[in-house]
Amino acid sequence: MDRYVAAIDQGTTSTRLILFDADGRIAAADQREHEQLHPRAGWVEHDAAEVWRRTSEVIGAALEKCGATAADVAAIGITNQRETTVVWDRRTGEPLCNAIVWQDTRTDALVRELAGVAGVDRLRDSVGLPLSTYFSGPKISWILDGVAGARERAEAGELAFGTMDSWVLWNLTGGHDGGVHATDVTNASRTMLMDLRTLDWHDPSLELMGIPRCMLPEIRTSSEVYGEVRGTELAGRPVAGILGDQQAALFGQTCFEAGEAKNTYGTGSFLLVNTGAEIVRSERLLTSVAAKIGDAPTSYVLEGSIAVTGAAVQWLRDQLGLISTASEVEELALSVEDNGGVYIVPAFSGLFAPHWRDDARGVIVGLTAYARAGHIARAVLEATAWQTREVVDEAAAATGRPFGELKVDGGMTANELLMQFQADVLGVPVVRPVVTETTALGAAFAAGLAVGFWKDQAELRERWSEGRRWEPAMDERLREREYGQWKKAVTRSLGWAG
Repeated sequence: MDRYVAAIDQGTTSTRLILFDADGRIAAADQREHEQLHPRAGWVEHDAAEVWRRTSEVIGAALEKCGATAADVAAIGITNQRETTVVWDRRTGEPLCNAIVWQDTRTDALVRELAGVAGVDRLRDSVGLPLSTYFSGPKISWILDGVAGARERAEAGELAFGTMDSWVLWNLTGGHDGGVHATDVTNASRTMLMDLRTLDWHDPSLELMGIPRCMLPEIRTSSEVYGEVRGTELAGRPVAGILGDQQAALFGQTCFEAGEAKNTYGTGSFLLVNTGAEIVRSERLLTSVAAKIGDAPTSYVLEGSIAVTGAAVQWLRDQLGLISTASEVEELALSVEDNGGVYIVPAFSGLFAPHWRDDARGVIVGLTAYARAGHIARAVLEATAWQTREVVDEAAAATGRPFGELKVDGGMTANELLMQFQADVLGVPVVRPVVTETTALGAAFAAGLAVGFWKDQAELRERWSEGRRWEPAMDERLREREYGQWKKAVTRSLGWAG
């Protein structure tokens, strides 16, 4: 009997498998970290082979925790860090080189070259994205030119490209022995290579970046059976859902209608606003696919991508040693009454939305002899909330719809101080669901819909429930004065690199 839907959540720092029951509640989970590789300044890599090993490990461990077997699992969904780029040998299954992670900025000179006199928006009308180091296209181009013989092998059909969903799907379904080479529309829309209207690879983008079409995966919907698992404890079960991590969180939050929005707090933070069947343009936000569920019309999304939020807490822990675990940041921040006039702009590798400045670098401003560790910790948390305020304002302006509330998810939502401050600086309620693992839940929802485990989206809405709500309590004049100080701090971060 099918008791569960499994979700593989392949993230930036770890891979998890979560089993969800019919009520959308977690039955079991397992998580394994993988190494973060930084061979040069601005370079961020993952060993894709290690990522696949961790994926295999979490499958068996999660099933064991609840005494389940493959026969108990109706389907498997995949959600993943988007934009991270893997190129591998189709015959051997070996990665050509380490995966280039979404945070990596090595393609900055290439991006400027590709932009040329036409500018960074030369492809935006078709693909919804500006030319940026963030997306997969320039990363593929860098690999083809940077690894000896890669371009010739790619043109000969020997190499395959994929974002992490494609890499996991290919390995799950047999790898070099008949593995399925596919991706879904949400991940494809983050490569800078897919036409938003046709949902097919965009030939002018491929030509500009010198990428052979034959190395690209087939673009499929977000909810359908792609193939069956071979060679792990889930052998024989269908892989039936794929969503990029932020679109998965939007789906897991049941933001199915135009105007509904969520913000996910992870390594970075990502605000997504569903725009329905309308492709909404914004100079400062990204336009992508929200989902395509089976035969239903495609829905689109506006996204405000923030590069560094949770990563700044990790920086406090790993680089400065101010805390020993990420959860300690709240206690340290609560040791002071306010930020003491200190602002931190964590532009460690530039600023994403709404600024899109590769030349920005992190700054700490407002320091006096009064400043203590608690002020630094509080300034890091406040930076997360202020960056979110910036993208919320942009989204409201682009859609013409002011926010009535903001649904939130991700690890940082456990931080009560941050969530209250977020409500304060937005001036609207912040709502956290009972099940905060909405990224994995969204992938499970997509897979479950494809095999009839859940009937329809109305049933999925019934599975979502509010866990906690924070109401704004800050005086409006104080909020706007502090926002002005934050904006001043941002200007100090600009122009440091390049």
